[in-house]
This record gives sequence, C-alpha cells and structure tokens, in this order.
Amino acid sequence: MDNQALETELKALIIESLELEDISIDDIDSTAPLFVEGLGLDSIDALELGLALKKKYGITLSSENEDNKKHFANVRALADFVAANRQN
Repeated sequence: MDNQALETELKALIIESLELEDISIDDIDSTAPLFVEGLGLDSIDALELGLALKKKYGITLSSENEDNKKHFANVRALADFVAANRQN
C-alpha cells in the first residue's frame, strides 16, 4: 500500500474511531496538526486513536515513548509510523 492510500485509510480510521460525524476524509489535511489546532483532537482522542491503531494494524504504543508526539503530529507522520511498524 502506498503512503497516500495509507493516509486516506488513516483519515477514515480517525473519523470512524473518534466518531467525527461532521468531518469527511477530504476535510482532513495530511500535513495539518491533529491536536489543538488543525483537527483539534485532545488526549482522550489520542487514547482512542491508539486503540484503533492497535486493533487495525497491531501497533502497540507506549505512553512513555517521547516520539509519540512526533508520530501523531499529522496524518502524514502517522502514516509513516504505521508503515514502519504495522504487524499485519
């Protein structure tokens, strides 16, 4: 799967797992921040998204990992992280 397809899949996962009913895949900019500004997600959303990533891709995130902020910066960074770490 190429990165653009993975970004689209992740956008759909974000919308579905966080129940963002008023947002479409086209509304999410791959380079816009996911947290605070941009999409405006919060720490609870991060936990939900982490669980969705574990369920779909077999990725386990550690709360102690200081790189989490970098991986969750935007959809493109998240796609790079998933591509490098997915188990299935």
